[in-house]
Amino acid sequence: MKKALIISPYFAPSNAADMQRVRMSLPFYEDFNWQVEVVCVAEKFTDAVFDYLLNESVPNHIKIHKIKALPKKVTSRFGLGSIALRSLWFYKKYVNQLLKKEKFDLIFFSTTQFPVCILGSYWKKKFNIPYIIDMQDPWFTNYYEDKPKHKRPKKYWFSYRLDKYLEPIAMKDVCGLMAVSDAYLDDLVLRYPYLAKVAKATITFGGFKKDLEIANNHKNSLHLAYDSDAAFKHIVYVGRGGFDMQKAVSLLLKAFKKGLKSNYTIFSKLRFHFIGTSYAPLGSGQKTLYSVAERLGVEEYVSEQTDRISFYDSLYNLQSADALFIPGHEKPAYTASKMYPYIMTNKPILAVFNMQSSAAQSLIDCKAGYLADILNFKKSMEIIKCFLRGVAEENLPQLDTDWTEFEKYRARATTQKQCELFDSCVSKPSIN
Repeated sequence: MKKALIISPYFAPSNAADMQRVRMSLPFYEDFNWQVEVVCVAEKFTDAVFDYLLNESVPNHIKIHKIKALPKKVTSRFGLGSIALRSLWFYKKYVNQLLKKEKFDLIFFSTTQFPVCILGSYWKKKFNIPYIIDMQDPWFTNYYEDKPKHKRPKKYWFSYRLDKYLEPIAMKDVCGLMAVSDAYLDDLVLRYPYLAKVAKATITFGGFKKDLEIANNHKNSLHLAYDSDAAFKHIVYVGRGGFDMQKAVSLLLKAFKKGLKSNYTIFSKLRFHFIGTSYAPLGSGQKTLYSVAERLGVEEYVSEQTDRISFYDSLYNLQSADALFIPGHEKPAYTASKMYPYIMTNKPILAVFNMQSSAAQSLIDCKAGYLADILNFKKSMEIIKCFLRGVAEENLPQLDTDWTEFEKYRARATTQKQCELFDSCVSKPSIN
């Protein structure tokens, strides 16, 4: 059995989105002849929201190494709060010692804390171990360059220049690339043409049945983040907000507003809840989605909680809703990794996506939800309005989800694809 070392600064019980691929894959790696160990940052050095129920999903035999990091209270004085930068030296020191003692066939970076990935090139040269980088998001990107300053992330000036410098270092000796979107890989090949010869795979996050079982087993201790008054029908979204999600939310609420004007009695039964929309520290997030409701004058029907909630609280909120909403992005590269647990709740789903995105295609293939085109205003208005009316009147046609088709999106199937990429990287040397 081959052996991989996984680098994931955030890990259970952290509720960070970028560790979920690895966590959901851990029960299945050995099915495909791979034994894995994880190196993460110890909880006390992170700034994540914790959900200790996540530990129930991690197989007991998996070895988890926990390292230190510089305290954020100290580094934030100098404007450096990133866990990647705070843990970089500790990763180098700890993994150096580990690789001297034990044999690993591969190093797998699965994180959006990308600066740690520069260590892949270092370890490749020092120990001759190939490495793979998982591009769950773009690393270096020009997306915000033409955006107004108030729409740019905090510390954008610094992160833009740091990413521009570090990404080439990490890509120089990479053996394989994984991504949630073809577009992320295409962008990298445009910047670094030699990557065209590197093994690549587009693999979404999988649907993990055990998570819903854990949520059901603990539902008496979980909490709703919204008022579930039975007099109303509650449509829920749990996930990141931001200015780039405003167009999808605007389509939703414009259709709702039209419904209020044409049939107030029916549409006034609806309530919309956006939960966990900001990665900012608790209590300091900006309500980027509620502001859309304010502009449209429908704010009394909408709530937004920017503070993130625990993972299983998220599932409980989805399971308790009358219907679910998934906002997408104008660009086809956007992939809603949260979509698969949404589907597994078996609730009515409305998604507003670019129809060319892989997320849209997945929803179509599985016949799992109602889909509105973010680029087609007129048609989307009708689809959304019909969906909302159906939820309000409790007569929405039941979709017959194709669970056989959905099998390829489950965690075991996506883990198999990961292991196929692992195998291709250890069977041949790096091109550099």
